[in-house]
Amino acid sequence: MFKKEINTAPKSKLKSSVQRSLRQSLLSTYPLLNPYIDEILPKKGSLESMKLPDRCTLYVLDSQPLFFQHDTSTLLPHLRLVHRFPSAFPSIRIDRGAIRFVLSGATLMAPGLTSAGGRLPSGVVTERGEGKEGLDEDERWTRELEKGEPVVVRAEGKTEACAVGFLLMGTKEVKEKGKGPVIEDAHYLGDGLWRLSTD
Repeated sequence: MFKKEINTAPKSKLKSSVQRSLRQSLLSTYPLLNPYIDEILPKKGSLESMKLPDRCTLYVLDSQPLFFQHDTSTLLPHLRLVHRFPSAFPSIRIDRGAIRFVLSGATLMAPGLTSAGGRLPSGVVTERGEGKEGLDEDERWTRELEKGEPVVVRAEGKTEACAVGFLLMGTKEVKEKGKGPVIEDAHYLGDGLWRLSTD
């Protein structure tokens, strides 16, 4: 999605009503952000939006990119936000062999997740809000993720997340099939959005 360089666009301040609706949308999509929401979006903060190519909007607070959305789709966290609050977002882990492909903007394929180094959710927690959702001791997310759900991509042997995008198929289906595309058009480390200056 952001393979090419993005030119800095002018920022516009958002009304407090728009900020409130974005805050609600963020909390409904990522309930684990609840303890951190006042730090991410302070009530008196001045949230700004920046129009990007391909009908994308980036939301910025104090020159810090927070999240973005394509058209009116679900909000996706910027990787800089994911690095600040890694446990607040559902995640999957790719093996070492898939890292270079993901960091070049390629579609993430199922074999990078089903191999020995990959980690798909364990499915211990069956529904949102039931039990403790998060990473278990084996670094697996505890709830199966559905098709179309936003997900963070972590890499084997690395501490920081390397990409974020939407699932093209549910994690249960990835385990069953073991092949096919899982995430495409992700925001990844080093892409145009990562390098974009928001000052």
